[in-house]
Amino acid sequence: MSVPKYPLRVAIVGAGPAGIYAADALMKSDAEVSIDLYERMPAPFGLIRYGVAPDHPRIKGIITALHKVLDKPQVRLLGNIDYGTDITLDDLRTFYDAVIFSTGANADRALPIPGIDLDGSYGAADFVSWYDGHPDVPRTWPLEAEKVAVLGVGNVALDVARVLAKTGDELLPTEIPPNVYNGLKANKAIEVHVFGRRGPAQAKFTPLELRELDHSLTIEVIVDPEDIDYDEGSEAARRHSKQVDMISNTLEQWAIRDVGNRPHKLFLHFFESPAEILGEDGKVAGLRTERTQLDGTGNVKGTGAFRDWPVGAVYRAVGYLSQSVAKLPFDDHAGVVPNEAGRVLVDEGADGAARFMPGVYVTGWIKRGPVGLIGHTKGDANETVACLLDDRERLSGAKDPAPGAVIEFLTGKGIPFTTWQGWHRLDAHERALGEPEGRERVKVVERADMLRASFA
Repeated sequence: MSVPKYPLRVAIVGAGPAGIYAADALMKSDAEVSIDLYERMPAPFGLIRYGVAPDHPRIKGIITALHKVLDKPQVRLLGNIDYGTDITLDDLRTFYDAVIFSTGANADRALPIPGIDLDGSYGAADFVSWYDGHPDVPRTWPLEAEKVAVLGVGNVALDVARVLAKTGDELLPTEIPPNVYNGLKANKAIEVHVFGRRGPAQAKFTPLELRELDHSLTIEVIVDPEDIDYDEGSEAARRHSKQVDMISNTLEQWAIRDVGNRPHKLFLHFFESPAEILGEDGKVAGLRTERTQLDGTGNVKGTGAFRDWPVGAVYRAVGYLSQSVAKLPFDDHAGVVPNEAGRVLVDEGADGAARFMPGVYVTGWIKRGPVGLIGHTKGDANETVACLLDDRERLSGAKDPAPGAVIEFLTGKGIPFTTWQGWHRLDAHERALGEPEGRERVKVVERADMLRASFA
C-alpha cells in the first residue's frame, strides 16, 4: 500500500505527560504529522495537574516543557471529551490513520486484608484527587482522625503523609483551591504513621522526596533505630544503587538524632506488614501489623509477632491501577493493555505468531503499569512511536483525514470541547485568582467553571 500523500493523522487519547511525549516523538521524527490530543478533563497535563502534590513546584515545572510541545502547529488539544462516550474507536479510525492510547492509571490497587472496606479506610488516589482539586471527586474530605496510618513506602505514600501532617496554612501559598484549604485547616491529624513491609534498603521513594519530609517546621520525622537493618541482599542493593544508599543514609541519620518538639509527628516504620484494619461500629479503630524480618535476599518473612496501632484512618498507597479502555483488550491482573513495544496485542494465531490490533498503540502506564517516574514515559513514547512509524505503510488509512472533519463531527454532537487556546484562558484566569493573595495561581475545581473560563 502506498504511503498517504497527506500528513500522517494521529489521535492520542490522554493529554498527560505520556501522551504529550508521544506527540513530541512524532513531531521529532522525519514524518509529516498532524496530531490531535484528546483529554477527558477540560485542562491538559493529567498526572502533573491532578496527581502531583501541590507543594511540589519543581515537578510541576515539567509543565513548562510540555507547553512547548503543545505550542507546536502540528498538534491540537481537544479537551473535555470522554473517549468511549463522546467519541469511539470506530469514530477515531474514521478521522485518523493511527490511535495512541495514553490513559494512565487513576485507580488504587487493591489491598486484600480484613477491614479494608471500613469507614475511614481510603485509597491514596482518591485523596490525591481531592487535594489536587479534581472536578469529579467530592469537595470535602473527612479529616477527623488525630492518628492516621499510611500503607506503602513510595513517593505517593510520602505525598499523602506530608499533606496530612502539614497545616493548611503551610499549603496555602500553593495552588490549592479554597475547599481544600478549608478542609486541611480543619484537619485534626497530629500523628501520621507510614508503614513499610520491608526495610530501608527496599523503600521506593526517591532521595529528594524523602528529604523534603524534614523541611516543614511543623513536622517531626521519626525513625525507630530498631528499623535500621540490612541483610546481604540489602547491602548489595546499596552498593549497586546510589539512590538506595542515599535513602538508607538519610533514614540512618534520622534514627540516631534526638526527637524534637515540632507539633506534628510523622513516623516512618519498617518491617511492619499490614495484616488487618481494626474496626469499631463500622469505622476504623486501629491497624494490626505483623513484624517481619529480612531473609538474606532483601525480601522478608513474617515473625508471627503482631502489634496493634490505635489510628482512626488508614490510607493505602500500594500502587495505582489502570482501568480498562473501551474496545481494547485488557489484562485485569497487571492493569495494562496487552502489547508488544506499544502495539496492542489481540492474541496469538494458530501458528503462535502475535496478532496486533491494526493502527492502535499504547504508551505510558496503560502500556507498562504505574511504575517509574514521569520522565520514564519518554522512553515508552519513543518505542511506541517507532513501531507506529514502522507500520505506516501497512496502515489502512483514515476515511476522512481532513483536520476539520473531526471538529465538524464533535460540533455536530454538541460536545463543548476545549482547546489549547482555551487552556491559555483558563491558565490566565487561575493566575488572576491567585494574584491578590501573592500566589502563583488558585486552581479552579468545578468543571462548569473550568469550561466557562476556557470559553471566555
